[in-house]
Amino acid sequence: MQCFETERLEMVRTQIAGRGIANPAVLSALGQVGRHIFVRDQDKQKAYEDRPLAIGHAQTISQPYIVALMCEALAPDPGCKALDVGTGSGYAAAVLSHLCARVVSIERIDVLARVAKENLHAANCQNIEIVCGDGSLGYPNEAPYDVIAVAASAPAAPEALKQQLRIGGRLVIPVGKSSGCQSLIRVTRLSDDRFETENLGAVAFVPLIGQEAWPEERTLP
Repeated sequence: MQCFETERLEMVRTQIAGRGIANPAVLSALGQVGRHIFVRDQDKQKAYEDRPLAIGHAQTISQPYIVALMCEALAPDPGCKALDVGTGSGYAAAVLSHLCARVVSIERIDVLARVAKENLHAANCQNIEIVCGDGSLGYPNEAPYDVIAVAASAPAAPEALKQQLRIGGRLVIPVGKSSGCQSLIRVTRLSDDRFETENLGAVAFVPLIGQEAWPEERTLP
């Protein structure tokens, strides 16, 4: 079976480091996780291109640069606990698993949650718990989290996710319209009731469906 090591290292060199990602731990994590494991069979030869790829159920695997950008913005340390919202096929959770002591990843589509578990097993990621549920509500059973990454866009940062951050914790999420261009923001919890928000630039993500995000039953803006 093709291991794609050359393609993976070239991706990190040109598409990640070459575009300004400098955190050594993030670069190492991207270099260790086989993205080809997390894409459909027909897309394996495209796995290390810097673009999102469809994974079914109207969902995508994020482009490698965006995964790296979000991880660098989160600045996790090796002992931290992460919440990954929108598991998809499991790629971002796998990258986070190399940066954090523990990752809880939540996916609302049960078929994708099962696929992600299989992919993560194949990638030998053992410090990840996959749960199926409404990602906009987070996973309070394991809160608080040091970092929270959200791989789908919401109208605003969900209050439930902000409240599940540890003091000093960071949330990175795309906010804005459900399609087209959104803003990637970082929310840092300063105290029980104070949060700092920074705009990290324009991105495009699929919508986050849930109680504190976009409703599934109506046409989204």
